[in-house]
Amino acid sequence: MNSTLIDEFVRYLESKNYSNHTIDSYIRDINTLSSFIESEGFGSLTDANDALARFFLGFLYEKSYSRRTIARKISSARTFYSYLRNESYIDNNPFDTLTIPKLEKKNPRFIYETEIDNLFKGIDTSSAKGKRDFAILETLYGCGLRVSELCGLTLKDLDFYQNLILVHGKGSKDRFVPIHSNVVDSINDYLNYSRTEFLARSENFNEEKLFVNFKGTALTPRGVRVILNSIIEKSSENIKLSPHMLRHSFATHLLNNGADLRSVQELLGHSHLSSTQIYTQVSKETLKESYMAQHPRARKKE
Repeated sequence: MNSTLIDEFVRYLESKNYSNHTIDSYIRDINTLSSFIESEGFGSLTDANDALARFFLGFLYEKSYSRRTIARKISSARTFYSYLRNESYIDNNPFDTLTIPKLEKKNPRFIYETEIDNLFKGIDTSSAKGKRDFAILETLYGCGLRVSELCGLTLKDLDFYQNLILVHGKGSKDRFVPIHSNVVDSINDYLNYSRTEFLARSENFNEEKLFVNFKGTALTPRGVRVILNSIIEKSSENIKLSPHMLRHSFATHLLNNGADLRSVQELLGHSHLSSTQIYTQVSKETLKESYMAQHPRARKKE
């Protein structure tokens, strides 16, 4: 019974165009709940009640999960039981009244413009792989894309006439993002000299995805992370870098250089301005650091 309900829930998520990464997270979280219910002898997933929800929360704390992980697992359970209620499997959602632990607010992590420059300088663009990696870095940082959005780009999404790309964001929300000349040049360089070479190693010469791996198949988010790690190793930087940090850096650098918040919101594809406002705090902190370091009267006496 439990496995059938989970399978139906997965099909529901797929029908809503959730990403594979998000669906996998839901599956792991619901399987944790299912295993807990089974081990504690509470019956099936549809037998859950308010008391079980509280017991499950306590179980997560006992397992020493981080507050962020606990919050995600409870949120997944709430979404799952909301689906069961809508499908008339249950009458009430036992997780509706459960309080999710408050998360500590952290500013987004970003890297500085000089560090970005050094990453680009460390790429050997004389090779086919280097041209592709350069184009990936330009596109991630130049457009503020999520890694799933980068991997989802197709050849048809490119509009070099208007210097735009069509980005397929979360929840099937598409948006057009402008691309500056360096992004255009790097993508063209990759298309003209690298992509064809990679596709020649594959049986699928009609691959629609823009970025492909060395074997000519569509690049995955995991593949992008491997590429970024390789770029760091070849640069002079000693930093930890994820695709999302490039997105954070994109937003922070725009605000630092005078972009307005609404424009950044549109570029990032945020539904709510509050999601973008966190970058203003990062921008203020950067401004403060610069002021304290550069103003003659603010410098510490040596």
